[in-house]
Amino acid sequence: MLAEIVERTVIDRTAPDPADGLTICSDWVTAMKPNFLIIGGGQAAAKAAEALRSEGFEGGICIVGDEPFPPYLRPPLSKDYLQGKTVRDAVFVHSPEWYVDNDVELVLDTTVKEVNRAHHTVMLTDGSRRSFDKLLLCTGSTPVPLTVPGAELDGVHYLRRIGDSEQIKAAFAGSPAVVVIGGGWIGLETAAAARALNLTVTILENAPLPLTGVLGPQVAHVFANLHRDNGVDVRGSIEVDRLIGADGHVREVALRDGSIIPADLVIVGVGITPNIALAEQSGIVVDNGIVVDEHLQTSDVDVFAAGDVANAYNRRLNRHVRVEHWANAEYQPAIAAMSMMGRTAIYDRLPFFYSDQYDLALEYTGYAEPDDYDRVVFRGNVESRKFIAFWLADDRILAGMNVNTSDVSDQIATMITAGRPVDALRLEDVTIPLEEV
Repeated sequence: MLAEIVERTVIDRTAPDPADGLTICSDWVTAMKPNFLIIGGGQAAAKAAEALRSEGFEGGICIVGDEPFPPYLRPPLSKDYLQGKTVRDAVFVHSPEWYVDNDVELVLDTTVKEVNRAHHTVMLTDGSRRSFDKLLLCTGSTPVPLTVPGAELDGVHYLRRIGDSEQIKAAFAGSPAVVVIGGGWIGLETAAAARALNLTVTILENAPLPLTGVLGPQVAHVFANLHRDNGVDVRGSIEVDRLIGADGHVREVALRDGSIIPADLVIVGVGITPNIALAEQSGIVVDNGIVVDEHLQTSDVDVFAAGDVANAYNRRLNRHVRVEHWANAEYQPAIAAMSMMGRTAIYDRLPFFYSDQYDLALEYTGYAEPDDYDRVVFRGNVESRKFIAFWLADDRILAGMNVNTSDVSDQIATMITAGRPVDALRLEDVTIPLEEV
């Protein structure tokens, strides 16, 4: 168990020496109030600052982000914002005024180069240092790059930041032939956005079907059919050989089987990796992310982590899990904030995520790795795409996904946490209410 290998290391607190050129986030030198530093410019960082203030923390709060924008939500970047259904201001977690009103300092367009745990400081790109009493790492993740010839051509895009979404949206306006490499959630959502604009779209997936690794073959076909029914050319078991360009811009995608696909715009969504460099460099335990306990505390008692980067112990699941979805960025920061304040708080929510594609809306609750479950039970009409899928092991529900079926995610969560065996025949019988199953 990861929990058994995490050693707590207590570092002697030494006050920063002004001669070292340290910049103090708050006036703790005179007021002796705690000084909390948050690294990251996403949802988790903003929600942590919000939680600290709402819980009565009166010390200094400083957020350091490497983008020129205040913290923002990422889900709209592949959904409404990409399709032009919402304005930029709608993606920000808080207005600029909120940070002023709540005395939260924003240091934007700045990268943290080093964490010095011994002196409780971080070094910024300009060489200056910031001090902290407690540090929260919300460093998120980075898209996995495509490593084939031609991947550096213009017209090849990744979707992670506001700027990425805006570049893709601008490229959509040229009515291009769009090729999406990778059939994960980002790939499918961007494909749906492109089809909403009536663009020609091809999805290339290494696995037999999109989302096979996430949902398994029993459910993955639903999404392959969804996109095909909406005019997407979905190709599975595909290997990309190279991208072919003209005048420095991508024009075609060549496959290993010799096929050539026209492509004016290529969107790559082949996975993301957690941004662990700062933690690793400082000696904090990392393993598929930054390892934290159920309090979101790392192997250093003064350092915490939340969001995509956190590989957190979940007592409900009796394991460490790192989930790259909205819910962790929304709910983990409150637990991290209370833990930073010295209060006892535990993060034990079941993993949750959602997606909207065309006329399909889904919510997934629970956690089921490919080797965890032994069967999938469907409740409802799969062909009409209005159903609930349950992943079971030894007749116990590990996860449930409701598709175009509202107001059942809480019931699914209750069934998972109960941990009791269920009768699969009753589970799939829509005439029997879920609460009776």
